[in-house]
Formats: sequence, C-alpha cells, structure tokens
Amino acid sequence: MMNPKAGFTLIEILVVILVVAIIGGLGARFITQPVQSYMDQTRRARLIDAAEMALRRMQRDIRLALPNSLRVSADGQYLELLHTVDGGRYRAESGGAGTDILQFTAVDSSFDVLGSLRATPAVGSGIAIYNLTASGSSGNAYLPLADNMIFVAAGSTPTHLNLDLSTNPTFVYARSSPFQRFFVVDGPVSYACESGQLNRYSGYSRRAAQPVTSGTFGVSPALVATSVAACNFSYVPGVSQRAGLVTLQLSLSESGESLTLLHQVHVVNAP
Repeated sequence: MMNPKAGFTLIEILVVILVVAIIGGLGARFITQPVQSYMDQTRRARLIDAAEMALRRMQRDIRLALPNSLRVSADGQYLELLHTVDGGRYRAESGGAGTDILQFTAVDSSFDVLGSLRATPAVGSGIAIYNLTASGSSGNAYLPLADNMIFVAAGSTPTHLNLDLSTNPTFVYARSSPFQRFFVVDGPVSYACESGQLNRYSGYSRRAAQPVTSGTFGVSPALVATSVAACNFSYVPGVSQRAGLVTLQLSLSESGESLTLLHQVHVVNAP
C-alpha cells in the first residue's frame, strides 16, 4: 500500500526544475526574436512616417514659394523662401470708366484685380511683381526696400488692392510682368537642421542676407521632426525654359535604427 505521506524526492524536484528551465529557455528563444523584430519594424515605420511627413510639409511650402525666392545656406542646413498665400493678375489696360490700372511709370497706390482673389489679403501682406533673384540688388523681394514688392493697405477687397506707400512714398514697381502676374506674400519661411531637430521658422522679418543660425531669427520655431541625425538641402535654379530643382535629404536615427530619405521638388520660377 502507498504511503499517504510520501512526496517528491529532491532528485525529482531538481529534474522538474531543469526540464522547466530548458522549456522556458527554448520558449524565450522562439518568442524574443519575433517580438524584437516587431519592435524594430514599428520603430522603422515610425521613423519613415516622421521623415515623409517632414518632407511633404517642406514640399508644400516650396511649391508655394515666390518665384526665384528660394535660397540655401552654404552648408545645406538652412533653406529659406518667401511664402505666398494667393496670386492673380493685375489690370494693365483700361476697361472703361471706373477701372483702375496699375501704373509702372508713376507712383500708384491701387489697382484692380482681373477676376478675384480667394480672399482679401491681410493688411501688411506683400504684393510682389516679377521677382528675379534672391540675392541681387534689383528684382529681389528680400530687400527691406525692394523695388518689386509693396504692402497691402486697409480698404482692399478681393477685386481691388490698395497699396501702403507710407514706408516708401516714391515706390514704383521696377518691372511689369509679361503675364500681368502678382503674388501675395505673407513673409519668409525657413527650414533649419539644428541640434538633432528639423525646425520651421516663420513670422520674422525679411533680410537681404539669409539667416543661417538659430539665434538670428528672433522667433521661436515650430518643431517639424526629431531624431534628426543629418540633413542636406540643395537647390539648382532653373531658367525660363526649365524648372528649378530642390533636393531634400533627411536622415533620422533612433535606438540604433537609422534611415535616409531623399526627395526632389520641381520649382516653377517663371515670374
């Protein structure tokens, strides 16, 4: 008869512990690798999504840039543009009584818009015509007293714009547009690779020289992307027969995982 008080021997307990340890080790080996692979894939997907979102945001701004206003710093870490919010065609020929044409031979404080803008431009927005360069002394809307941009005054409508000549009473647009085009500019925008981040600056004043350090903007940036290991911007200006080309290279890195995305944006510079 079996002894009701009998139990496991020490050897049996040790054997059970050893078997459980072996099974646990094998199980951990089979489970750890798929879990680690899932975590790596999730991290990689997050980095790709962050990089693509940053590049798409840059692309949207670049495609809204005033023609010939893109400029890139020598080290490829800063990209600046003059951001447009609308545009249209000015009246260059009289359409009868009551029409207001834009004069290019004398000071003029208002003009009619052919058709209509989407909305009344904000007071202080720039009205740029025939921008030719981002660095020259003429046809350059970055200059504080540019010869091709003046600002919207109060009383404007989507079909008629009043110009504020208070800061430049003798202002006359230096050149007319062959297609009677004008652009509404709300200000400069810069993208900057700084301290492991991609930042977007806006709301600062136009300058003849491009700001190329974080402390020169005078405003706080909006964060576009983190975990930035490296980036490089380059710009090949086009000509009247060919669009310009912006190349954006962005590298993100996190927990040993890194990736680099390259994106190119065509820029139409016909003013």
